[in-house]
Amino acid sequence: MKAQNRYLVPLLVVMSLMFIWNLSRNINDILIPHLKRACQLTDFQSSLVQSAFFGGYFLLALPVGQFIRRFGYRAGMIVGLLLAAAGAFLFFPAAENRFYPLFLGALFTMAAGFTFLEVTATPYISVLGDPDKASSRLSLAAAVGSMGATLGPFIGAQFLLHATDISQDTIASFDNTQLAIYLDSEAQLVKIPYLSLGVLFVVLGSTLFFIRLPSIEEAGEENIRLSSIFKFRHTVLGALGVFCYLGAEVGIVSFLIRYAKSFNINELTEQKAALFITLFMALVLVGRLAGAYFLQKNNPSKILTICAVGAMALVAISMFTANYVALFSLATVGLFTSVMYPILFTLSIKNLGAYTKTGSSLIIMSIVGGAIVPPLMGLISDYFGIKMAFILPVVCYGYIWFYAKQGHIETR
Repeated sequence: MKAQNRYLVPLLVVMSLMFIWNLSRNINDILIPHLKRACQLTDFQSSLVQSAFFGGYFLLALPVGQFIRRFGYRAGMIVGLLLAAAGAFLFFPAAENRFYPLFLGALFTMAAGFTFLEVTATPYISVLGDPDKASSRLSLAAAVGSMGATLGPFIGAQFLLHATDISQDTIASFDNTQLAIYLDSEAQLVKIPYLSLGVLFVVLGSTLFFIRLPSIEEAGEENIRLSSIFKFRHTVLGALGVFCYLGAEVGIVSFLIRYAKSFNINELTEQKAALFITLFMALVLVGRLAGAYFLQKNNPSKILTICAVGAMALVAISMFTANYVALFSLATVGLFTSVMYPILFTLSIKNLGAYTKTGSSLIIMSIVGGAIVPPLMGLISDYFGIKMAFILPVVCYGYIWFYAKQGHIETR
């Protein structure tokens, strides 16, 4: 009981951070159609929002892992929050100048901060308590994050999208002066939400200076070489699984509004279409809450198998149907992806011992799937149509099915 009490406050702190950064991260799904309009972008160009954001994870995950090994989890959380704040504040000059590369730079900086939080939080939760219940703890923590992820698209839609869409024909009728005024006003909409997030990150980072968190050390970790992690087959294949999981999920939610608008349903505005992203994230939340219970009593790899097959089937149904059937099918994928990450993560770092932080860094680095899959979907959409773009998530979930069946088995 004393050990559980000792871990209660740290778990609550980390789960709170997961709520905040998931809320912030999932506003990006609304930012894509917004900046597509404000900066007059193609599907491929607008998807670079996710490339800038998740590319930060790829480039910084290993250096961040080194930082955390040297300075500890608490320092990583504080630095992460302050970096995220700096990125959020950069949205002000980006909006003032309507300069898309600066928006991407702001997102990359935020991602740098979230990399610190992610590399810190997930392994921290996994070792705070009974190792056999790590998947359950991570699923519960992920459920808290999903609350933020569910609210993010809804809040973003209220700030960044309009209750009544302005048609492309109307925009095309503007003269140069009218168009500039309209586009500038669109760009200005990002200021309030992102400046508010910046202030919140600063407050949270400052607060952490006064909260004591237990130090967790893995024996012998000071002698670990980064290249050593590649001898663990289940970790390397698990990292690829996380690549596919994030790539598929981010790709789906990034293009859900664009997909909804392709059906030309009269009453379905962009703001209303954003509710399908909210539904997707709400179902992720439901699945993670259920997962916190079921993962204590069932084999995680078997649950992952069911989830992968279910996700593949729903994406395929969406591709071969239309209108609300297609959209609800795609949104329901959220229920099946809900526990994929906590299962993939815990299977991948299982029995790593002193290699845990290094393995965690490799897995977090593979979140770059969220930077690569959406632009590939954007290219397919630009050349072959939006429906065909969803073949990539099907392939990704197919690999996760393979990992659940065979890839997670430990061999060295």
